[in-house]
Amino acid sequence: MTAPWTPDEMMTVAAARLLWDGCVCFVGIGLPSAAANLARQTHAPDLVLIYESGTLESRPSVLPLSIGDGELAATATSVIPLPEIFSYWLQSGRIDVGFLGAAQIDRFGNLNSTTIGDYHHPRTRLPGAGGAPEIAVHARRTFVVLKQTARTFVPKLDFCTSAGFLTGSGARATTGAPGLGPQVVITDLGVMKPAPDTEELELVSRFEGVTTDQVRSATGWDLRIAERLETVAPPTPDELRILRDLHARTRAAHARRVELPC
Repeated sequence: MTAPWTPDEMMTVAAARLLWDGCVCFVGIGLPSAAANLARQTHAPDLVLIYESGTLESRPSVLPLSIGDGELAATATSVIPLPEIFSYWLQSGRIDVGFLGAAQIDRFGNLNSTTIGDYHHPRTRLPGAGGAPEIAVHARRTFVVLKQTARTFVPKLDFCTSAGFLTGSGARATTGAPGLGPQVVITDLGVMKPAPDTEELELVSRFEGVTTDQVRSATGWDLRIAERLETVAPPTPDELRILRDLHARTRAAHARRVELPC
């Protein structure tokens, strides 16, 4: 029987549930933004959203196309210079959660958003680092959201853009990085967290209808499975309704923008 929600919806809901009221969240575009705004419209109305363009306490009614989307500035408490976002907010430890995505992740939560293939002769040149390396180092904790396949969950990154736990077993701590690193990885199959002993990612919960064999086959290394494997509760009717309304408003708003004459 087909579930009445999509894997993307389940992933977004699972990510949203991790945020709490009053949390200061450095938000990325795409699924992290959808998850953060879903949380704000459900259980965390006082969630503080900060986008890299310098918008503080944005409360968008539709999802932004980019960090430069006017919707963010129009609904923000204030807009400040980009250097201040990083120096005053991020590097001074005021960010509770940094939401990151990537093209590749390895077993220790290191991320690649730079290139696929050799750096000097890439098969694919990706958008690049942006503020991700600084967020990965300075946010009190980072949450990573990405779809899971053996091409994205790889034994060795083609390029390390953002540091997770490096080689594990305390390697990150020796660098003096102030943030705790990737505390949760949310995929379209389940949720992973770093194991306390090695800091290697292990599957701690899976989505309804997903088997451990499915998760293992979508992972490029021998994935650890927690001794007590949980099943994530499915989306509630309210979560689905609010999320789908948010996406519907977003599609309608962006369609109107396309139709505007130049």
